[in-house]
Amino acid sequence: MRPVLRLLPLPLCIALSLNAMADERPEDWRLCPLEDAVPEFPDAPPPVGEPGDRENQPTEIGGDALTGVYGAESNLQGNATLRRGDQFLATDNLTYDAETTTYVADGSVRYQDSGMRIVAERLTGDQAADSHSIENVRYQLIERRGNGGAERAEMVGDQGSLIGSTYSTCPPGQRWWELRAGRIDVDLEEGFGTARNATLRVGKVPVLYMPWFKFPIDDRRKTGLLYPAIGYSSRNGFDYRQPIYLNLAPHYDMTLEPRIMTRRGYLLGTEFRYLAEGGSGTIDFEYLPSDRLTEDGRQEEIDQGIREENRREDDRGMFRYRGRQRINGTWQARASLNWISDPRYIEDQSSSLITGASSTINSSAGIYGRGRYWDGGLMADYRLLADYTLAETRLPFYRLPRAFLNWEQPFGPGVVAGLYADATRFGHAADPATAGGPDPRPGGSRVDLKPFVSFPIEGDAWYVRPTLAWRYTAYRLEDQLAENLAPGGEEPDTSPSRSLPIASVDAGLFFDRETLFRGDSYLHTLEPRLFYLNTPYRDQDNLPLFDTRAMTFSWGQLFRDNRFSGGDRQADANQLTVALTTRLIRESDGLEKLSASIGQIRYFDDSRVTLNPGADPLEAGESSWVAQANYAINDRWTMGAAYQWDPKINRDDLVSLRTRYLIGDDGIANFNYRYRRAQLEQVDFSFLYPLNPAWSLVGRYYYSLRDSKVLEGIAGVQWDSCCLAVRLVGRHYVRNRIGETNNAIQLEVELKGLGSAGPDTEGRLRRAILGYYRDDLYLVPPSELEGGTDDDLTIDPLP
Repeated sequence: MRPVLRLLPLPLCIALSLNAMADERPEDWRLCPLEDAVPEFPDAPPPVGEPGDRENQPTEIGGDALTGVYGAESNLQGNATLRRGDQFLATDNLTYDAETTTYVADGSVRYQDSGMRIVAERLTGDQAADSHSIENVRYQLIERRGNGGAERAEMVGDQGSLIGSTYSTCPPGQRWWELRAGRIDVDLEEGFGTARNATLRVGKVPVLYMPWFKFPIDDRRKTGLLYPAIGYSSRNGFDYRQPIYLNLAPHYDMTLEPRIMTRRGYLLGTEFRYLAEGGSGTIDFEYLPSDRLTEDGRQEEIDQGIREENRREDDRGMFRYRGRQRINGTWQARASLNWISDPRYIEDQSSSLITGASSTINSSAGIYGRGRYWDGGLMADYRLLADYTLAETRLPFYRLPRAFLNWEQPFGPGVVAGLYADATRFGHAADPATAGGPDPRPGGSRVDLKPFVSFPIEGDAWYVRPTLAWRYTAYRLEDQLAENLAPGGEEPDTSPSRSLPIASVDAGLFFDRETLFRGDSYLHTLEPRLFYLNTPYRDQDNLPLFDTRAMTFSWGQLFRDNRFSGGDRQADANQLTVALTTRLIRESDGLEKLSASIGQIRYFDDSRVTLNPGADPLEAGESSWVAQANYAINDRWTMGAAYQWDPKINRDDLVSLRTRYLIGDDGIANFNYRYRRAQLEQVDFSFLYPLNPAWSLVGRYYYSLRDSKVLEGIAGVQWDSCCLAVRLVGRHYVRNRIGETNNAIQLEVELKGLGSAGPDTEGRLRRAILGYYRDDLYLVPPSELEGGTDDDLTIDPLP
């Protein structure tokens, strides 16, 4: 009677058809009842093996009584069961006719495997014809919580149909949404399903009707339509996007995305993906011909005095390529190439200041390698202007090319040697406003070498790490740049150089003791640290500034050997850093109850090296005090602060206060105050406050005290249930770099397990409210795992 299990494609047909449209992202099912729509069968044994092992496993048949003649018609009566691997079929009566190969299962038909459970009234079929029919079906999908039913399900070979089917992730007693289809036809061989007269209902109200649509039912990639995106905004008007997927080959595919914006025109977007042996890549392209936003906003651009080369183009677009290719176990090639038609394109395509905040678009390509003690590469990069308020002369120098090597290796227990080496050709795009004239930013080449040797001496509670380094930097400058740098009356030097030693000693102690604090046992540490740095003065006024800036003073700056980034300036120094850190670490679980640090640099001599000739040196004396602390008041409430105070002028340089309070199991409140002298003063308050398990309030007030302006204001309410979530949010936000603001009211309806309608308010709230849904409790927030920065050229570890 093993052939009776040929009916199992029928449950498969149900699962694939009614669950094919489910959203892949993980959902929150905490508000769902513990009981499923089809509860577990108490007489079903635990599943054995995987679904792919079924054909090689035996079938076990059981029942209270067997009647009939073996090889002819036989009948199992009373608790008839069939088991094979993870599959279980049970019914009151099972009749099988070996001559006609037909079977009938009557009364309380139950089927269960590792993926779903089914109950039905009657099951019939013909094994020879491979046809099967099941009546009055109810089912429960186990992994995705989907459940529903069908009036009848039929299967003939690889062709199946479901009549009067339903699907939802809601429990039967709380049917907040349901997908109904008059008929669904399934083709297992082709991997497609076709639904007719499908209706999506929210509550009892039909909100979407589809007379016919085709969808995939397995993991095979197939050409066809993907789900559309529909929206509306004051800038774009009615906005409709219809992705079209093209399965071109097993190792590459393409998605076309025609888009209609009633106030701007028609846009065609494409995404091409490929896989190669040891590599992969993605190409994105957008083209928007005759953007009506260009014509409508031309006079406004003229009135604002925007440079002609920075204004919107009539035909607009974007190109982006991301790819990598493994060369061998040590080397790999990586590229990130970007292009936009005009500096206003990013702002016009975004809906927040965060998305359009970058002033440049960076492209880079190179070959990178990593070994046990070294990493290096050969690369080049180029930048395009993405801020229409700036001139192209403000762009950083591009590097065409750059070769670099970092090497650090221990030699025995007390010697570490290393080398930093960089050779770069710096260039710059000519300003269109001065076309035909001299290049406003001529470039050149630079070689920067810094070998070093360190002699670390360490014990269990102390360390001393003296380091000696020599930095040599040489240039080959374009004639115009050399003339610009030469003092009046002196001969230009096209090959300037700089050479100097750098000596430092980093030393520290660790004291610890066990102590009691409010009844708990803690490990209390005291960690004094000294860092002495000595670098002689070298006149560097004749050196260019290709990639060098003054670093922002911070805790990390106390222990660096240069107060400038890049290779064009090496600060002279005769200074000593004195710092102290203390911690309270709870012994029961390792929680850091308190950490506090304070430090200051004592400059014994003036630091005469500056970015520009004639600038004031860094005078001898004391630097600003730098202090930072974090304190966990309890397991729900934490506070932190950073403070810098300049004793020379008796003024605050920086003040930062932050606190976080966890509300219940889901809520959170954050408050931040940030002040940096002559730059910014801001307050930022955000919260998610649960009123009950279903309702919660969300909000943010991000305000610039210096500008007397709201940077972003959010107020909203959200409702959550087992299978449906609704978010209504009002936003007031700065949308571009010149401070223009927008107001928006956004409504998102999320059908858990299926998808969502409306703007991505959940994504915006995650970015605006630190710890939204308590992401802050993770070492790496889940919402950050999929993303990355375009400019990140850090080499991934190679196996």
